[in-house]
Amino acid sequence: MNLSLFLFKNRSYTPVPLIILALIFADPSLWSVLGGLAVMLIGETIRFRGVAFAGSATRTTSQAGGAELITSGPFAYVRNPLYVGNFFLALGFVIMAWALMPYMVALLIILFAVQYSLIVKHEEAYLLETFQDEYKVYTLNVRRWLPRLSPFIGHTKHEPNVKGAFRSERNTFQSILIVTVIIILRWLLF
Repeated sequence: MNLSLFLFKNRSYTPVPLIILALIFADPSLWSVLGGLAVMLIGETIRFRGVAFAGSATRTTSQAGGAELITSGPFAYVRNPLYVGNFFLALGFVIMAWALMPYMVALLIILFAVQYSLIVKHEEAYLLETFQDEYKVYTLNVRRWLPRLSPFIGHTKHEPNVKGAFRSERNTFQSILIVTVIIILRWLLF
């Protein structure tokens, strides 16, 4: 199995070592907790909107997939809104923990860049093979990581499925809550 596929299949678990490291060295304060929560809220909002438009295809772990090329909602601004959201979630957590700063932020950026560049490489190969010219046009108009200022108008128009997004994001919400409670307890008790 190549590294891109391995990281794709295990993308839900790869942040665990960073989380453990941040929890071990955590030195939170009121301001780090509040600032981190604000950044996490931004990340989850971006991620949630992406899930609402893309649906359950975002939870596949066996192979990259998707029956349609989603180019509306947050995908009209950036090609990887869920991963952008993940970055802000992780950054918010690192800020909340305030562990080994600023080295932890640098480590997060390096790990994120390596992991997600490989994951996106894997996904883009599938999308190019499956959607061909439609995907080429999309990639010429919408960047991977930096959002456009105005939405791209693609061939498809999707409506968000908010109820489905809440179901799909249940584990993410639980993880955010658990990590937040641990950080707050660490701040209050130590």
